Amino acid sequence: MSQFNLNSSYKAVVIGGSAGSFQGITKILSQLPKTFPLPIIMCLHRLKHVRNGFVEALSIKSVFPVVEPNDKEQIKKGGIYLAPSNYHMSVELGNYFAMSTEEMINNSRPAIDITLGTAAFVYREKLIGILLSGANRDGGMGMKHIKDKGGLTIVQEPSECMIDTMPKAAINLTKIDHVLKVDDIVSLINELDKYYR
Repeated sequence: MSQFNLNSSYKAVVIGGSAGSFQGITKILSQLPKTFPLPIIMCLHRLKHVRNGFVEALSIKSVFPVVEPNDKEQIKKGGIYLAPSNYHMSVELGNYFAMSTEEMINNSRPAIDITLGTAAFVYREKLIGILLSGANRDGGMGMKHIKDKGGLTIVQEPSECMIDTMPKAAINLTKIDHVLKVDDIVSLINELDKYYR
């Protein structure tokens, strides 16, 4: 039996992070099983005027290519998607992305709450949400939406974070299923992979 209470019904993984999350996200991407079937949808705070380099830096570490999706792009199994700089990224019914340039939320665009919250609405109990290190409260409400819809919620252990504001915001807003160090998040993803073989 899974120590994380996993099953084969999940349809997507969504990950949010901000300051201090780059090391964690690259470790997760570098240790993905080569058979991992689920799309990974990432919303990471980044400098809005620096459009080059970030995706390339993630792709160097990742087992799979990292792409910034276009508006209305379909979400595919095994795809690794990153919210583009200076755009909010929503997940829409019909399994595709929508981009917008609406006002910043939590001083952020892309806002993690938008990506996590819309993914929760679409995937409901079939979503795994992960929130990493970050300096503001963005993502906390998104994790609550995932929990309220029956999804699995995971935050990085605050003591391991470079800046713990973001995971603590989620912990304060809802009952998080797992508070884990990055190495244990990697173990969970590898364990999840076994259910799809």
